[in-house]
Amino acid sequence: MSDLIANIVGSAAAVCSVTSFAPQALKIWKERDASSVSLRTYSLTVTCFALWVVYGVMTQAWPVTVANSCALVMASWVLVMKWRFRDGDPAA
Repeated sequence: MSDLIANIVGSAAAVCSVTSFAPQALKIWKERDASSVSLRTYSLTVTCFALWVVYGVMTQAWPVTVANSCALVMASWVLVMKWRFRDGDPAA
C-alpha cells in the first residue's frame, strides 16, 4: 500500500473521529439537555482517547496524537455538558 493512500485513509479516519461528536455536542448545547446521553459511554470514550494520546506521544506517532487529541477535546466537551445539563435544566 502506498504512503499516499495510507495517509488519505488515516486523515479521513481522523476527520470522522473528530466530527462524529459535533452533532451530539451541538444538540446538547442548543437544548441544554443531556439527560439522554450515557455518562458511562462518554466517560469510557474520553478515557479511550486519552490513552490513544498517551500512546501516540510514547511512540511519537504524531498523526495519532493530533487526531486523538482533537477527538478528546470534542468528547470531553460532551462529557462536561453531560454533567452541567444532566437534568435538562436550562438555567444550569
